[in-house]
Amino acid sequence: MLDDFDRNLLEILVRDARTSLKDLAAQVGLSSPSISERLRRLEERGVIRAFTVEIDPQALGYTLQAIVRIKPLPGKLHIVQKLIEEIAEFGECDKVTGDDCFVARLYVRSIGDLDGILDRIADKAETSTAIIKAQPIRRRPPPLGLPSGSQA
Repeated sequence: MLDDFDRNLLEILVRDARTSLKDLAAQVGLSSPSISERLRRLEERGVIRAFTVEIDPQALGYTLQAIVRIKPLPGKLHIVQKLIEEIAEFGECDKVTGDDCFVARLYVRSIGDLDGILDRIADKAETSTAIIKAQPIRRRPPPLGLPSGSQA
């Protein structure tokens, strides 16, 4: 479980993972060595998996994003998964239950690029694609406190 110091620390890092130990210590109300130890423990426990950077796909020319639902043809599951892993434009992919086996986010520069990528898997899987118009909620971590509606 996380205590209030850990939750506060994580909330600060979610906003800016580049916050210095000194600034973290000042904001959380602990010493820099204490913050360093807490970060080490959070990493060891797997609470913090990485300190990362968020890149804007549009700044790199990827003006379109699509959600692609992928249903491999019989006997093609592992082939399709390997192909998804190899295609760099797939930014993320979840293996899911239900009619589809995979739900993936694809970054492309044009509809032509989208067609070219989908053509690479067309003989191995059925796909259903939706172009993303907007992202009202960006990827965010799960709540760090009590779940909504819970009482302390």
